[in-house]
Order: sequence, then structure tokens, then C-alpha cells
Amino acid sequence: MKIAFRKVIAASVAAVALSVAGAQAEDVKIGFLGGFTGPIESLTPPIFDGAKLAVDQVNAQGGIVGGMLSIVQGDTTCVDTTAASGAADRMVNSENVTALVGPLCSGATIAAANTAAIPGGVVVVSPAATSPALTTLEDNDLVFRTAPSDAYQGAMLAKTLREEGVGSIAITYVNNDYGKGFADALAASFEEQGGSVAANVAHEDGKADYRAELGQLAGAGAEMLVVLAYADGSGQTVVRQAIEGGDFSKFAGGDGMISGTLVAAVGEDAIQGMIATRPGSSETPGTSVFNTLAEEGGVNPSGTFVPQGYDAAFLIALAIEKNGNGGREGLAKALREVASAPGEVVLPGEWEKAKKLIADGTDINYEGASGSHEFDENGDVPGVIMKMVVEGANFAEVGQVK
Repeated sequence: MKIAFRKVIAASVAAVALSVAGAQAEDVKIGFLGGFTGPIESLTPPIFDGAKLAVDQVNAQGGIVGGMLSIVQGDTTCVDTTAASGAADRMVNSENVTALVGPLCSGATIAAANTAAIPGGVVVVSPAATSPALTTLEDNDLVFRTAPSDAYQGAMLAKTLREEGVGSIAITYVNNDYGKGFADALAASFEEQGGSVAANVAHEDGKADYRAELGQLAGAGAEMLVVLAYADGSGQTVVRQAIEGGDFSKFAGGDGMISGTLVAAVGEDAIQGMIATRPGSSETPGTSVFNTLAEEGGVNPSGTFVPQGYDAAFLIALAIEKNGNGGREGLAKALREVASAPGEVVLPGEWEKAKKLIADGTDINYEGASGSHEFDENGDVPGVIMKMVVEGANFAEVGQVK
């Protein structure tokens, strides 16, 4: 009788142990929101690949909080805030993600944050939303980004153009948070540095004809047209029609214009030497480590916002591990802790090392693929801006703007 009783107790204890172990093994889901269709559709897949690489490394090196990490994707179209809000709502309330990588476009990020992420208490880390408007967003400390604000990029593009000897520019920008914020920053800085802004004209994305806007811009007499829009959308059409109409022969742009699809669409010969800027990576140990890991994983490490996409996903994973569970509460605080000094440095791909340090109660400081991510009180990071020039069939990186 006693033996039978002991067997029952042993079986019960084993069942409880298995139940507890099962409860501790918690699979975690994060979301990725990007413009898989629309004016940045050629830029989005490589950024997703960067984020997916981080997820794959987490799972290959022991998983997260006792379980596995998965990533689901949603399409914001970049420019349709209704689509962005709907995609975010699905992620937050149906997919029940712990956090979000993205969105990529600024207007989509603001819409997704206001309609779903902030009400749902979901941390958002965008690799590519650069509008200065995000800095002042009332977000309950939930919205972060791994790319610098266009308040900084605008100043660096102005500096680049002035160093190239450009004295006067005409600006046309896509009429949204990204375009307007970038244009305002560029115009102010270009004039502060002694240049002249002959015209600054907004345009709507998705039109077939921009000849009216181009007539106004060309009539201002500037020597160069700066297009702050998207390579797969209005930016491509504006440049092509400006060339066809003989309105301009010199062009510059921002990160949204950097794509081989733009060069292919308007012709290599027509825009050789076009200047652009984009957020880049500082020269840190994390940069070189990521470049090797990305190439081994079939990911292009030099793709626009690819390092930032990787960092966003890896930082979220570190924060979840630090938080100790797959819940949303406390994640923003944990994100700040894993991203900031002091702490033992963790580089891209060093998930197993990070897990052990966190388990031992040791502070960590992630030094990422795109540099350090010391988030300020607004969730912004210091900037590194790279100069790009069209050489042959694509844009080539020629150095950091300092």
C-alpha cells in the first residue's frame, strides 16, 4: 500500500515538474511591419531579411526565455496610414506579438503607434522611420528607432551638397511626415551654410504626371533638384520626367531614393553622379562582425537600413530575455538597459553569451551592426550618415559625412 502511494506521489511530482517546465518554455512572437508593396517595395525585403537573421540566430543559440522566437510580417504599403493601422491592429490584437520591428516609413510608424501599439502597450523599434515628428510623439516610452532623425540627415545632406560646390537647389518632397520633415531640415541647414533654396515644393505620391510641379521647380533657376521621396514611387517618376523634359540634369536625394530600381528605370547615363545620403553604420567591432555574419547568412550587409533592421530585432530579443518573459509589461525598461552602458559588451550574433550574462545577473551593453544604440529620452539614437553616389547601375557608398 505504501509503495503504491509513493508511486502515485512520484507520478504527481513528475507531472507537476513537467507542467512547470512546460510553463517556463515560452515561445515568443514578434512582428515586422514594412512596405512590402508600394513605393519602397524594393527596399523592404532586405530589411526583413536582416531582422529574420537575428531571429534565426536566437533560435540556433538556445532560444528565448525557454522557448523559440518567431517573427510574423505585415504590409503597411508605406504611404497608406489606414493600411498601416490595420496591419498594426492585427499584430497587436490578433497575433498578440510581444513587440514590433518597424514600421519603416514615418507616417506608417506614427499611425501604427497611435492606433494600436501605444494603446496595447507594445514596444515599437523602427529601423527606418526618420521623421523628426517621432521625437515629440507622446508614446509612453514605447517608440524607439535604430536610425537617426532626418533633423540630422537634412543637415548632413546640406553639408554634402555645399562641399560639392552646389550653390542653389530646388527641393521637391513627398507630402507626408518623412518628406516634409526632411525637406524642412535640409532647407534650413542649406541656407545656414550659405546656399540658396530657390524652391521647396510638395508633391503627392502615386500621380502619373509631375510636369506642373517640375515647371515650377525648374522656373526657379536652381542648379540641382533634390528629390525627397521614394525610389519605387513618386521619386522615380519625378526624376524620369525631369530628365525627359530637360528640366534638370543634376539630382540629389535622401535614403528613400537609394535603390538600383531607380537607376534602371531612368537610365544609368542620365543620373551618373547623383548624390544621396542615408543612415549608415559607425566603424565599430559590431559592424565588421555583422558584415561577416550577414554574408554567411545570405543577407546583404550594405543594403539600406539592413543593419538597422537586424539591430531592431536583436535588441528586442535581448530585452525580452532581460525581462524574463514574453510579456509586454516592463519591456521598454529592459530595452533601455540592454542597449546602454555600463555593461559587458555584446556584439551581433552573440546570443548565447548574452543569455548567460543575463542569467548571471550581469549588465550588458549591445554594440550593434549599425553602431551604438544609446537611446535618449525620446527613443532616438546618435546618427551616422553616409554619402552615396550613383556609379554604374547602382548607388555606391563613398564615405561618412562628418
